[in-house]
Amino acid sequence: MTQLRQGGHATTVINRAENAMQDEFLRTAVRFTTDRLRNKKQAVTETFGQWEAWRKRGEAIRAHTIANLDAYLGSFIDKLETLGVHVHLAQDAPEAMRAVRKIVQDKNAKKIVKSKSMVTEEIHLNHHLEADGIQIVETDLGEYIIQLAHETPSHIIIPAIHKNRAQIRDLFEAAGATNLSTETSALTAFARQKLREEFLSADIGITGCNFGIAETGSLVLFTNEGNADMVMNLPQTHIVVMGMERILPSLSDLEVMAHLLPKSATGQNVITYMSMITGQRRALDHDGAKEMHVVILDNGRSKQLGDPQFQAILHCIRCGACLNVCPVYRQIGGHAYGSVYPGPIGAVLSPLLAGGEEYSDLPYASSLCGACYEACPVRIPLHDMLVHQRQRQVASGHGKPLERMAFNGYRQMFAKPGRYHFALRMARTFQGPLVKDGKIRAKIGPLAGWTASRDFPSVAKKSFRDLWPTLQQGGDSHRQN
Repeated sequence: MTQLRQGGHATTVINRAENAMQDEFLRTAVRFTTDRLRNKKQAVTETFGQWEAWRKRGEAIRAHTIANLDAYLGSFIDKLETLGVHVHLAQDAPEAMRAVRKIVQDKNAKKIVKSKSMVTEEIHLNHHLEADGIQIVETDLGEYIIQLAHETPSHIIIPAIHKNRAQIRDLFEAAGATNLSTETSALTAFARQKLREEFLSADIGITGCNFGIAETGSLVLFTNEGNADMVMNLPQTHIVVMGMERILPSLSDLEVMAHLLPKSATGQNVITYMSMITGQRRALDHDGAKEMHVVILDNGRSKQLGDPQFQAILHCIRCGACLNVCPVYRQIGGHAYGSVYPGPIGAVLSPLLAGGEEYSDLPYASSLCGACYEACPVRIPLHDMLVHQRQRQVASGHGKPLERMAFNGYRQMFAKPGRYHFALRMARTFQGPLVKDGKIRAKIGPLAGWTASRDFPSVAKKSFRDLWPTLQQGGDSHRQN
């Protein structure tokens, strides 16, 4: 895999990556699951037909929406407020948490049930509410598993990708199960029974949002377990936390995303549950929350608007397809990234949202193979963005002094042919102790990371330029004959 640079935050990233590389079960589980998701996606998109045309439609919808986000977001908010929904605009994570905390305090809530949401992971919602003494229960099976393990998601779509059934059985037994087998049916039966009790006794339900429809003020969630419907409808208060970019102009645009998202995420032709709610419970409704709050989070997103290099990162629909094809993610899993958002999308998005040096090395956790772009259902050029991120890191001075010195020397050497030839002669003369079987094997400095996973050919006894006169003579002789 591409080596992550040393220094600052990167030291912990490297340690996590190295630990992941030593965890054979983790690597096997991640490869198995990502292979399965990728193959299912390929099969369903081939059957569906005209996949590239659908990708272009998705790209056009997201590009148009983000280019006009102020207008569509304003329309969405107006519709919500007309429906009686309480809207909270949060500039950053602390402001979003203050809004959620106030609702919880006003309702004197003690227990919250929650459906899967990456944006709530981004603001560390569970951690803050638990610190306040609030019981918060994840109801997506994968999220429930990692909550019991006190871990963060390892994959955007499949958070417990790194756990096997025996580990899950142990977690469930610690949560109250007895004599539980490792059969999938037994594990899910325990989780189902346990979570039903939580649904019925919760004061507040919290969900994320896949899409908000500007035309109608509707909120749309895609799930495979139906738990989000319980979270939205059983508690008396429903809180939605969403990124400001999660907007679609109209219901007709939702049709496109209803094809792109499940096919790209899990290889499903259609999602199991596509739940749409438009406002809180009305007088004649038989179920639904009596009060709804929508927290719309910026947290660095607006900084990408108008940026020709990075505005398209806001097109992302959080399908996770880029993770399933990334050769780096497939080797180290999600936790090695040290960010809520792993894989190629995380390597671009996390430094943009956080700013500064935090996550500054994630753009280097990539082979730049472009597989992420080919997999992305809305054609985000993540490989180009990774290069732009690296350029920004260097320009902002986040590179190491030794690295800058090395590249300055490289530039000076290639600036003059004489310097280049002299450097080659010196390398040819002094490389001897480092060469074995025609390859440089020594683990010295930067060479250690390079030669750990690649062949580093030694400098040839004669360069192509040295050989060219002889080759040219041979060619002339051949033509004369």
